[in-house]
Amino acid sequence: MQKNEIEVAGYLAAKPTVRVLPSGTKVANVRMAEGYRYTDKQTKAPREHTNWHNLVFYGVLADIAATYDKGDNVFVDGSLQTRQFTPKDGSQRTVYEVIAKTCHLVEPPRTKQEPPTANEPGVEHDLAVDPQAAGVVWNAHEWPA
Repeated sequence: MQKNEIEVAGYLAAKPTVRVLPSGTKVANVRMAEGYRYTDKQTKAPREHTNWHNLVFYGVLADIAATYDKGDNVFVDGSLQTRQFTPKDGSQRTVYEVIAKTCHLVEPPRTKQEPPTANEPGVEHDLAVDPQAAGVVWNAHEWPA
């Protein structure tokens, strides 16, 4: 059995560049950053690591990718492709690309004037609010006495 499938979610490093191949097919290219945080076991210091992915969108997906902007949070499902080429300096280079099969905007971009949502880090939560007064409907029944 063989399977070549990859899912990545992250933030676009720039607005995708779109071009048309000699065959007439549109293609869009962009780099995506996805990262994670961890604690160094030796120094106990917090660390961050960022992975960079080259994304390629063909056809209708190129049109969709063209609507994305730098910093957009996107989810891409696709396959991993390895491509080799020789630049002008004569060295052999290998490029790994995610060829998109589907793509989704994870969260619509916020305008700078729009306030943060209640579930964003750093937002103060008022835990003293009465749930019934706030209109919270509980999904439980009272236990019979």
